[in-house]
Amino acid sequence: MELRQLRYFLAVADELHFGRAAARLLIAGPSLSQQIKALERDLGVALFARDRRTVALTAAGAALVPEVRALLERADELQRHARQLSGSRPVRIGYVNWLPSDLSARTAGIAQLYVDAWVVPSHQQAARVADGSLDLAVCWIRRADAAQLGLTTRLLGVDRLYAVAVGTDTSPVRAADIAVLVDDDITSWQSWNDYAEEFAADTGARVRRIHNGAITGPAFFDHVRVCTTPVLNSPKGQTTPLPPDLVQRPVVDPEVLWTWSLVWRKDESRADVIAAAEAITRDVGDLGLHRDGVWLPADDPHRALGG
Repeated sequence: MELRQLRYFLAVADELHFGRAAARLLIAGPSLSQQIKALERDLGVALFARDRRTVALTAAGAALVPEVRALLERADELQRHARQLSGSRPVRIGYVNWLPSDLSARTAGIAQLYVDAWVVPSHQQAARVADGSLDLAVCWIRRADAAQLGLTTRLLGVDRLYAVAVGTDTSPVRAADIAVLVDDDITSWQSWNDYAEEFAADTGARVRRIHNGAITGPAFFDHVRVCTTPVLNSPKGQTTPLPPDLVQRPVVDPEVLWTWSLVWRKDESRADVIAAAEAITRDVGDLGLHRDGVWLPADDPHRALGG
């Protein structure tokens, strides 16, 4: 049993709807359902009675709601107290697949940094900061999600995405003439799917729906080989060498940018966490977001920099 699962339980108990609770928690519906079932197994009691249309608390679930709420409030109080007592605790930072190469140098003499080894998608990293599992995270996030989770965002990095195609032609290709992959596994690819579908809607790029995790890796290359149009790569594939039969083509009209934000809690009270965040993002600048002809999602927290 984990505190995270208890928070999930309260969200479902409040909403009495798994879909609304999942949206509130910024996690996938199937993942939320699995966590609730795991909690029920650990406790040895059914918490909810469900059918296709309704969700209701069982008698045991209703009896546990006030106890769980009190337990979580006590846990939050304990965490706040521990933060006040432990000024020397390492600042924990999570990431998806990219960190600045000079990260340690940026925080030298300011904070003891611990890079968390649990690499999970952007939306999960942001949720971990919100629930206190991490102090900082490098992730892609939308403005509305940051506000809902109570997070501060600061621009840290930008990737220019490109298209991958079969052949030898490395000339630029218009965004409207490429394809973008959207995977059924929203637990792993929720952030990318949101980004990709908005990109396609804005530019006319084709959406190709897949169910085999071919957003990156060898499966992505296999998909490119059978596709009749170049395919947009994802940030997770930025540094992966291409096989000899594939080429990289710049995307234009518009140029496609993916932003990396450093996020931390708006109510963060530890001075060393705030100092580390400031040091990590100091002198980053706009990273090219002022240029004409670039595309960012409408709710990207850094879109204002690009006009």
